[in-house]
Amino acid sequence: MAGSESFISFVVDHLRQFMDYTAFANITSGHAIMILVGFLFIYLAIAKEYEPMLLVPIGFGIIVGNIAFYPGLKVGIYESGSVLNYLYFGVLQGVYPPLIFLGIGAMTDFSALISNPKLILIGAAAQLGIFAAYAAALGLGFSPSEAGAIGIIGGADGPTAIFLSSKLAPDLMGAIAISAYSYMALVPVIQPPIMRLLTSKKERVIRMKPPRAVSKVEKIMFPLIGLLLTCFIVPTGIPLLGMLFFGNLLKESTVTKRLADTAKGPMIDIVTILIGLTVGASTQATTFLTTKSLGIFALGAFSFMIATFGGVMFVKIINLFLKEGNKINPLIGNAGVSAVPDSARVSQVVGLEYDRTNHLLMHAMGPNVAGVIGSAVAAGVMLSFLM
Repeated sequence: MAGSESFISFVVDHLRQFMDYTAFANITSGHAIMILVGFLFIYLAIAKEYEPMLLVPIGFGIIVGNIAFYPGLKVGIYESGSVLNYLYFGVLQGVYPPLIFLGIGAMTDFSALISNPKLILIGAAAQLGIFAAYAAALGLGFSPSEAGAIGIIGGADGPTAIFLSSKLAPDLMGAIAISAYSYMALVPVIQPPIMRLLTSKKERVIRMKPPRAVSKVEKIMFPLIGLLLTCFIVPTGIPLLGMLFFGNLLKESTVTKRLADTAKGPMIDIVTILIGLTVGASTQATTFLTTKSLGIFALGAFSFMIATFGGVMFVKIINLFLKEGNKINPLIGNAGVSAVPDSARVSQVVGLEYDRTNHLLMHAMGPNVAGVIGSAVAAGVMLSFLM
């Protein structure tokens, strides 16, 4: 009889110990909320097709990161020695973003920008959102380094946001990265109302001259000259700008097709999976659900709207100095943010609403790729005086 009681006690104790290690025993309301957020991201990616290449890995990562566990098991992303922690190293040390920029460079055609260089000014104007958010974050009590990392959300550039926050505010990286990628995915929702509000019917139907043909020599020289011009001004941007222009040279030289194909295909896909999953997993409720995170989301929305405003209004201003026939359709001003190619597609879609024969996509790609360069330059500027 005593043996039976001892056995039962043994089983009960081990069952109790087993239950202590399950997620059911460790879950909090915060974990449950974040798991629902992960499902929301996956729903938006699949049902609405909002940036599925980003939101599916991030959404799944959010779910993975919020499966509660007993401390010390070395499974969490913040636990030294865990597999997720090793994969997160590429985010913490800023390894993944330059590799993504290499792939972006290898898949980007800068012809629209080369044929009409003044479009680069639109990309510069759209960076207004970055510096506006930086000032607002300072006003809300964030430190200068935190404010700089938060401000970059206005560039609508996830890799740049991760790179900068890894240097300036690693504790806020999860909130900053999720905010940046969320607003990138919501480009088709956020930008059109602002574009319509700021433009007249007459402005929306402005027809732009077709881009001129760009020679192979120009395409090859562009990444070389672009590298020297931008990195001499902001050497701190070399990791991003250097890889961007290197990837573009691989593409335009035409003699390194295999390397370009690898950079824009398997490599960028692998890095996107790793960065999405680990950034999502970094949103553990215990470290993510804070008032700072909510403030970052609010500032991210503000910066993104200001960036769109800056791009559209800048076109309206320079149109005052351009002759008829040379004017720029202000609907491409939104494309100054670096959400490539989604913001350019928004320019096209909104433009077609008012003139079914006025195709703006090719023109919008100019400021769009300029925005990629502009956000990386802005990140370099932030690093130069905040590090």
